[in-house]
Amino acid sequence: MGIFSRNDTETATAATDLTALTGDYTIDPAHSTIGFVARHAMVTNVKGSFQDFTGTLHLDGADPSRSTASIDVVMDSIETGNADRDGHLKSADFFKTDEFPTMTFRSTKAEDLGGGDYRVTGELTILGTTRTLSIDLEFNGAAKDPFGNERVGFEGKAEILRSEWGLTWNAALETGGVLVSDKIKLNFDISAIRNA
Repeated sequence: MGIFSRNDTETATAATDLTALTGDYTIDPAHSTIGFVARHAMVTNVKGSFQDFTGTLHLDGADPSRSTASIDVVMDSIETGNADRDGHLKSADFFKTDEFPTMTFRSTKAEDLGGGDYRVTGELTILGTTRTLSIDLEFNGAAKDPFGNERVGFEGKAEILRSEWGLTWNAALETGGVLVSDKIKLNFDISAIRNA
């Protein structure tokens, strides 16, 4: 559903004119999530997220193609609900967080797909390797919170093959297949506050 036809009953109200949203925003990590899903042992999904990240958005309501996004993620903040697994993910087998403490995304292109849907393409850097990533986003609306902050919200998703960023560790299963999937699903739930 597009921004112009939202009929939410919540306190958040959608802007009636996208140009009113033009400006610079800072991502609010306390109300945002950067998460992932990996297939484990070919039979189940393991979900995780990063607890420490910063980011900025520039929204151009008159010309969404001129909008930009920048995100920096502290890799040591990875959390999957299991301390041993988290430690393994931080180790030299996976993210080598001592050597590569940050994952970054810098947008290079933004597209308005219509109906409140957008696609942001940019450069994702993991383990010192930079490759192109496209994220499909749904605009969730704009609101002024009880503290006077002007907020915008987006939900996003993307898929990557981790091997393309040098994340190749795995273990074969006796029954066939591998322990950890190459395909990783990424999900984003972003709340950003307009800068003063």
